[in-house]
Amino acid sequence: MLYTLVIILHVFVCFLMIGAILLQSGKGAEIGASFGGSSQTVFGSRGPANFLSKLTVVVAAVFMLTSFSLAILAKQRNFASTVIDLKQKDTPAAPAAPAAPAQPTTESHSSGDASSAGH
Repeated sequence: MLYTLVIILHVFVCFLMIGAILLQSGKGAEIGASFGGSSQTVFGSRGPANFLSKLTVVVAAVFMLTSFSLAILAKQRNFASTVIDLKQKDTPAAPAAPAAPAQPTTESHSSGDASSAGH
């Protein structure tokens, strides 16, 4: 349950990070110029640099935490990923007690039986 919740959060953070990075302006292009307006009017007079750069840092930090959490949770999960792992789980590690030695069976043959002579 927790593993699934962290995966959902991780995917959501991925999309937020992609959006925050793509919204940032390049070297010469401003985000306002793509909408036909003057530059730095979309996010106020201070421009998108402060807001988007802080958002990117926060989202990147959350992304790193969810990645680290997923790595720890995946290590703690025990599941068989290959056929070899399945076969190793099926076989017992060591027998509980050594088996008792087999008793030799004695066959009693009558000495007068001609068919058991082997001639």
